[in-house]
Amino acid sequence: QVQLVESGGGLVQAGDSLNVSCAAEGDIRTINVMGWYRQTPGKQRELVAHISSGGSIYYADSVKGRFTISRENAKMRVFLEMNTLKPEDTAVYYCTCTTWAMRTYWGQGTQVTVSS
Repeated sequence: QVQLVESGGGLVQAGDSLNVSCAAEGDIRTINVMGWYRQTPGKQRELVAHISSGGSIYYADSVKGRFTISRENAKMRVFLEMNTLKPEDTAVYYCTCTTWAMRTYWGQGTQVTVSS
């Protein structure tokens, strides 16, 4: 079992930067990929970025060049640095991880609100 605890988020203005982070607890040795999804009311949860244990990174087109994902394997933490935020980035951001056995876990979500 893995538990994901997020921190960060909040209210910022368009153009500002904001960081969110996530720490995994429990059987962290089983974790391969860590990442972030986001969701707005009435829409499906969408993948923002993920990073594998080997360092392979994926970004959604909508955040490329503005967001940076990184991870600290020793403590199994993942970070999302969000720059040049836009109102359309407003969402609940969920930390996620997938184990080597392909089991996925989710954090509780943290709200990011970008005002125009």
